[in-house]
Amino acid sequence: MTDNAVTYRTRWADMDPNGHMRHSAYADFAADQRVVVLAKIGFDVARFAQLRLGPILFREETKYLKEISIGEEIHVDGQLVSATPDGARWTIVHTVYKADGRVAATVTVDGAWLDLDRRKLTVPPAELAAAFASMPRMEDAAG
Repeated sequence: MTDNAVTYRTRWADMDPNGHMRHSAYADFAADQRVVVLAKIGFDVARFAQLRLGPILFREETKYLKEISIGEEIHVDGQLVSATPDGARWTIVHTVYKADGRVAATVTVDGAWLDLDRRKLTVPPAELAAAFASMPRMEDAAG
């Protein structure tokens, strides 16, 4: 786990009728972890609004490994797997850990940056590309 891991406690709203975390809650926690990390590197929601820029996803894939129940503490970490040299496109793998350190799931996302006025893909400002490239990197992205 890196310093960018965020701790959460699962809630009733995160559960499905089988009594474990619903599939879309994994994506929600991964998305929140990305927002927290972007804010840490100087790009909070207000900064993105000022830049008229936002992250978008092309693909999201979740692998479920261990069941998570209501009230459990989980840790969600995100690591950059790859990015184009200009920072326009990227892949992040989020690892969802149970409190005891076991991996419960991985959420892999492929994304890019959207110009909110033109509604088209764009290259991010150099400072965002550099900050994003400084994120922890996944050493072994195979699997």
